Amino acid sequence: MSVESAEPRDACCSKLKLFIASLAFAYFAKAFGGAYIKSSITQIERRFDIPSSLIGAIDGSFEIGNLLVIAFVSYFGAKLHRPRLIAIGCLIMSAGSFLISLPHFLQGPYKYETSVAHNVQANNTESVLPCSANHSLTDLDYAPDLAARADCEKAVGSSMWIYVFLGNMLRGIGETPVMPLGVSYLDDFSREENTPFYLACIHTVGILGPMFGFMMGSFLAKIYVDIGSVNLDSVTINYKDSRWVGAWWLGNIATGTVILLSSIPFWFLPKSLPKQGKEKCQSQGLELSTDAEQDHFLQYEDHEEKEVTFQEMAKDFIPSLKRLFKNSIYSLLMLTYLVAVNGFIGLITFKPKYLEQVYGQSASKAIFLIGILNLPAVALGIIAGGFVLKRFKLGVVGAARVSITASFGSFCLLLVQVFLHCDNAQVAGLTVTYHGIPDVSYELQTLLSPCNAACSCSVKQWDPVCAYNGMTYVSPCLAGCQTATGSGKEMVFHNCSCIPEMISPSQNTSAVLGQCSRRSNCDRIFKIYMVISVVGSFISACGGTPGSIVLLRSIQKDLKALALGMQTLIVRTLGGIPPPIYFGALIDRTCLKWGTKQCGGRGACRLYDADAFRWTFMGLIAGFYFLSNTMWGCLYCKIVRKQKKLALRAQAKENGLKGDGVNGHANVNIAPNKEDTNNESTI
Repeated sequence: MSVESAEPRDACCSKLKLFIASLAFAYFAKAFGGAYIKSSITQIERRFDIPSSLIGAIDGSFEIGNLLVIAFVSYFGAKLHRPRLIAIGCLIMSAGSFLISLPHFLQGPYKYETSVAHNVQANNTESVLPCSANHSLTDLDYAPDLAARADCEKAVGSSMWIYVFLGNMLRGIGETPVMPLGVSYLDDFSREENTPFYLACIHTVGILGPMFGFMMGSFLAKIYVDIGSVNLDSVTINYKDSRWVGAWWLGNIATGTVILLSSIPFWFLPKSLPKQGKEKCQSQGLELSTDAEQDHFLQYEDHEEKEVTFQEMAKDFIPSLKRLFKNSIYSLLMLTYLVAVNGFIGLITFKPKYLEQVYGQSASKAIFLIGILNLPAVALGIIAGGFVLKRFKLGVVGAARVSITASFGSFCLLLVQVFLHCDNAQVAGLTVTYHGIPDVSYELQTLLSPCNAACSCSVKQWDPVCAYNGMTYVSPCLAGCQTATGSGKEMVFHNCSCIPEMISPSQNTSAVLGQCSRRSNCDRIFKIYMVISVVGSFISACGGTPGSIVLLRSIQKDLKALALGMQTLIVRTLGGIPPPIYFGALIDRTCLKWGTKQCGGRGACRLYDADAFRWTFMGLIAGFYFLSNTMWGCLYCKIVRKQKKLALRAQAKENGLKGDGVNGHANVNIAPNKEDTNNESTI
């Protein structure tokens, strides 16, 4: 008898473990794809020559896809076969990743802007003259007529970013069922005291996805976009150049394949499982996260499940929404998440660009450091948060206390990051004058100086050269260079008339391709910034799992999937779509030098005002985090008050029953069971 009963229990446990492993791999796969897209944002922006505001809209298309189906998937999916819906979602995600790569095969080779005709012959000793009258303003600074421009844009495929937009939207649609249906399925069939640990394990495996995504993004950012189809000797820029585009398309093929594989196990899982550990936990205490604690906190009576029709489910949808949002704790928690996510999405989307512009790091190195330092810290933080909950058996109040402490700690470290920075890059005519004086007016006409007036230079081209005095010039022509030797990346410009204005005539007046590095003290400041950033990431992640437990324990069991789905809907609609767009638009306002498209017109930004970028970007994020911390404080107070009221009611009821058993005179009147009631129990 015992053997027979043990076999189904073992089968149940093995299927639950299979689901946990499958869900963890799905979390890894979707995070792998999502992180890679984030890491390749800069490459896509440069490849299609679009501003940060438009790249923000492309990034937000993922959330748009979620918005289209999340409410229905979360509500109706909870009543249907959840594992198979997750499998279908993974297939759609995979198709979206492949679609994102499609423009690379439909477009021609990438052509970056340059002001000189670089000679790639190895035996060449002298190239064209940079300072020459053939660089006329009429040829380079004025856009062609509309008809010619339209023909040019059609030829180069300037609207191909639409495929990236649609592919990312498909990814959003496919990702929809994974979180709400996966978490609700797990919470329904596992012991409640084990749920925090399982969630922590799944999220920890999931965080490996962003690590691999960012590391692959860093690796591919160093590989030229047209690898295998162009002669790399003809490419005169390197991966540190703001015009460089890495092999962004290759990573999407890899992530699409991984996501496709993650869908397979879900086809073999059942619609439901027996509840793990049928026996009731006898442990008592206010801080224990069990069925009894949730029932006590919600004053909820369980009902037997019964089969319902699709019409009945649809009819019950609006009443279920009303019940959900009458829960004041849930509503306030959604507002808190919404504010925090606005800051977080803006941070994670444009942090690589921030490291490039403020600290002078290459796109590849910025992505690599985020993947190898920040993301492991987040993984450890998630583990630590789940361990604290399980080790100390914390319930709703304890989980809320951990969350608010972590949120406040990370906010304090964020404030320190706001004031850490390096000096602006020294670019003649943009951040400093040709005499090296800072705080010039950032206008294009300052690029022209008496030292280059005879060259008839274009002020729209961006082909930077670094002089031996540490100053960057926008182009060899604007540096007043008379001759050039060498070929390809090794080209050197000589007799530059603008360089001696800062150094003595006896010193070298040559320049090489590319921007100059930042000053030596910038490396030390950057290391301090990264240490604080990593510690802040760890502390912030410690509140992740406790925050999820607060959400799960604050809603009725039959509303779990709907609540998680509505959380995803609200947070991603208002916290996922707008931030990349308005962050990008605000960042665009700090641009000092815009690139020029192949067909004329404004392209991607090549250089930002680092100080304005820092105050705009970090200041806005700090504002969001301050507001979210304030709301967390209000939420914590509300949870504590409610828990105390429920404890008093339980104690009053117990005392009343004892008195009634002794002399029959005590009478207990418990307030009506409403989620938003503020009435006290009376005796």
